[in-house]
Amino acid sequence: MRIMGDRPEGGHLKPSQRWLGSGWLGTRSGKIISLVAVLVVAALGGAFAAVGPLQASPIGSEAATAVRTQPGTAFPVVTPASAQTVPVTGAKEVNPSAPVTVTAAGGTLDNVSLRSSTGQDVEGTLDAARSVWTSSGSLSFNARYTLSYTTLDGAGRTATATSTFATVSTANEADAAMYPLDGMNVGVAQPIQLTFSEPVKNKKAVEKAITITSSSGQAGAFHWYSDTVVRYRPEQYWAAHSSITVKMDLFGVDLGNGQIGNFSKTNTVHIGDKRTAVADAQAHTFTAYINDKPVQTWPATLGDTRFPSAKGFLVLMEKQRKAHFVAASIGLKPGDPANYGELDVEYATRLTPSGEFIHQATDTAIPYLGNANVSHGCIGLGPDGASWVFNNMTTGDVVQILNTQGDFANFDDGFGDWNIPWAQYANA
Repeated sequence: MRIMGDRPEGGHLKPSQRWLGSGWLGTRSGKIISLVAVLVVAALGGAFAAVGPLQASPIGSEAATAVRTQPGTAFPVVTPASAQTVPVTGAKEVNPSAPVTVTAAGGTLDNVSLRSSTGQDVEGTLDAARSVWTSSGSLSFNARYTLSYTTLDGAGRTATATSTFATVSTANEADAAMYPLDGMNVGVAQPIQLTFSEPVKNKKAVEKAITITSSSGQAGAFHWYSDTVVRYRPEQYWAAHSSITVKMDLFGVDLGNGQIGNFSKTNTVHIGDKRTAVADAQAHTFTAYINDKPVQTWPATLGDTRFPSAKGFLVLMEKQRKAHFVAASIGLKPGDPANYGELDVEYATRLTPSGEFIHQATDTAIPYLGNANVSHGCIGLGPDGASWVFNNMTTGDVVQILNTQGDFANFDDGFGDWNIPWAQYANA
């Protein structure tokens, strides 16, 4: 039921008047009362007052407020910041060379840290926008890490989070050994050899990670002899008095089958004079050269028809002032006419792991020097020739054996790289 009061004279309302309970008010008074009513509602209504349509003055965003621990209700609403990590939390077998990153969306990053379970911190940097953090230090194998970070959104709200992961285990860690050793002085025919602790399936990735340069500017090629052995040589011998630098960036390289390289290192090898020799099984001679100039020719005896010397190029490997030979090591048994039992020889320079040497001929072989081949595959010289080779030639120098009935030594029996045609070597 509507309660009616007295109408104004004439019974018609003026545009500037309105009815309020027991009487009529003018427009100015009505506005004052309306504003008071709105303010009362605002005081009582809480959040309604902040977003109501009759705001007395603009209300700022949360971005201008103090740091909050709870989402506020200011207008406009600010979306909380988020972040993504690489690797994801809980990841296992993470490559220790891969960078760790935190990327913020809708805000910035602060207080980022990466620490191993043993307390070792890993350095990192924030970009200019403070939205991406990237690790700059290497991780360790077989380690657990905790990545902690704080995000800050446009409203000043902060949130802290952590992520954990584990790197590649020891069982998937791959090593490699290089020969010649770092700083070693070798001859012009010495290939660079890398022997891996685990089979390499991603051979191209490994080759890409190894940079070999020569002070002479010579380029070379890799040749894989197996899944664990690769060698590198130029088309021609290394230049005399040059240096070879081998930069191995193998840390973090995926060798295949989950095996990851565990080191990076740079080695340098020094090349001396060009020292070569030619042994002729038909002429029974041995001629030495230094920088392509002949030094001397000595009478020699090489392998007989039953044990012919290997043909082709053989690279000197090591030297022993006295070496002990055992016939049984090459399959000879008691009763065999070729069985010499055990004996010691002088000035032994190894050509193959299987047992071919340049050495001083035994007393029984001395009469055959320059006349006949009576050895078990070795190159026998007199005391002068054998001692000259021992004292003047070294690892990486090369001997070419001519006119023998023997075959090439097996690829893994010493360094027979120079017996492989270059086109075949470089494209294997």
